[in-house]
Amino acid sequence: MASDENINQPVVKQPFISIVLPAYNEAAILSKSIAIIDEYIHKFDDQYLWEIILVNDGSKDDTGKIADDLAIQYPTLKVIHHIVNLNLGNALKTGFNNAKGDYIVTLDLDLSYSVDHIEKLLNTIIHTQADLVLASPYMKGGKVTAVPFSRKLMSKWVNWLMSLSSQEKYHTFTCMVRAYKGDFIRSLNLKTKDYEINSEIIYKAMILRARIIEIPAHLDWSFQNNAGKTRSSGIHVTKGIFSGLMASFIMRPYIYFLGTSLIFFVIFFYLFAWILINIYKVYPFIVSTSHYFDDRFSLAIARVYTDRPYAFLIAGLTLLVALQFLSIGFLSLQNKRYFEELFHLNSSIKAKH
Repeated sequence: MASDENINQPVVKQPFISIVLPAYNEAAILSKSIAIIDEYIHKFDDQYLWEIILVNDGSKDDTGKIADDLAIQYPTLKVIHHIVNLNLGNALKTGFNNAKGDYIVTLDLDLSYSVDHIEKLLNTIIHTQADLVLASPYMKGGKVTAVPFSRKLMSKWVNWLMSLSSQEKYHTFTCMVRAYKGDFIRSLNLKTKDYEINSEIIYKAMILRARIIEIPAHLDWSFQNNAGKTRSSGIHVTKGIFSGLMASFIMRPYIYFLGTSLIFFVIFFYLFAWILINIYKVYPFIVSTSHYFDDRFSLAIARVYTDRPYAFLIAGLTLLVALQFLSIGFLSLQNKRYFEELFHLNSSIKAKH
């Protein structure tokens, strides 16, 4: 009787998980990192089915050869090679396009975010049915260890700027460590080829009204510091700042134009007030054959202009510039709305097909 009950029980399908690992010149850490990841994921074989997709992004060292050898050693590991370096964005897109998982987890090979983030990300995305789960060291409960102060400051500032521009309360836009619904990320039309892809994914997910959840994470650079040098795959500070500025501009371009317009308007009104005050001061002393207000007022303006012509010139220029930026701001707002509507429409059509 018990055997009949077991036969009638429905078979629960194990979710298939793809771990996507971009790699560029990672020969020094590749073997150790893959061993740690493989050992960790097999602790959950009773819950999930696994594949590890390593994208060798045109490495100039022995990364490709080591990866091919590891693929023989680890059955779950699949290696894809870019002949030349195509940058992080293209490496991730290659991984997404080749991943077969119901869920996809992206991880940095240096394991600055430890492997236990895999379980946390998967638990969150499965139980909440989110489309995207972000690992954030900057939210409440998150932690940063051994990261150089200048880089930590830059990263927090850039992410704060993007949060302000997006008008969403996410703390981390640049981190690559995430979990995605497989169908969702594969259907997303991504264009950027470098680090900007991480913020592009969030931006386009917001356009599509995707469910995005952020969980606390621990970013630990102790390994990098002990290694004695920053790996070539690390984000350069200047490039990271530029990428963050560009990403925040794309999210809300009109904020920059309207903000600049406001600055010029403040300068204009300051100069305009200064001109009016000086006209008021000289007006009682204007001698005119006419008793009309407008005639004496015109002479007062002429007196002030003669004494301070540059004030009128600068005021006129700042007003002109302020109006130009204001106009561009409204145009960019309109264009942004058109883009978002078209992207949403195209994504809906693509999903149906």
